[in-house]
Amino acid sequence: MIVPPGGVRVLVASRPVDFRKGMDGLAALAKETLAQDPFSGTILVFRAKRADRVKLLYWDGDGYALWYKRLEVGCFRFPSAEAGATRVAITASDLTMLLSGVDLASVKRSGRYRRKDSSLNFAVA
Repeated sequence: MIVPPGGVRVLVASRPVDFRKGMDGLAALAKETLAQDPFSGTILVFRAKRADRVKLLYWDGDGYALWYKRLEVGCFRFPSAEAGATRVAITASDLTMLLSGVDLASVKRSGRYRRKDSSLNFAVA
C-alpha cells in the first residue's frame, strides 16, 4: 500500500484513459488534458474504463515512478468531477482511502479548518 505524505497534491483524471499507455504516454496526457506539469511532484491518478485498475504517476526528483493496481473483484469508487472538468483534486488521505476501497462520497467529515488557496482546490465529498 502506498501512503503518500500529507502535503502532496493529488489529481484524479475525471475520464478513463487507455491503459496501454506507459509513463511517457501518461505524462503527455497530464500535460495535454489535465493541464498539469508532470514534473511537479503531483501524484496523477488515472483509471481504466471498467474502474477496476488504477495507475499513479509521479515525478520523484530524478525520474518517473508508476504504480499500478488491478482489483480481482469490484471496482474503485472515484470522486465525481464538476461538469466539463478534466480532473479532481483530492487529499493524500483521500487517495489512501480510495485505494483501500472506500467510496469518498460516503465519507462523513468533521469540521476542520481548510485554507482557501486557489492552487489546492480539494474536492469535498
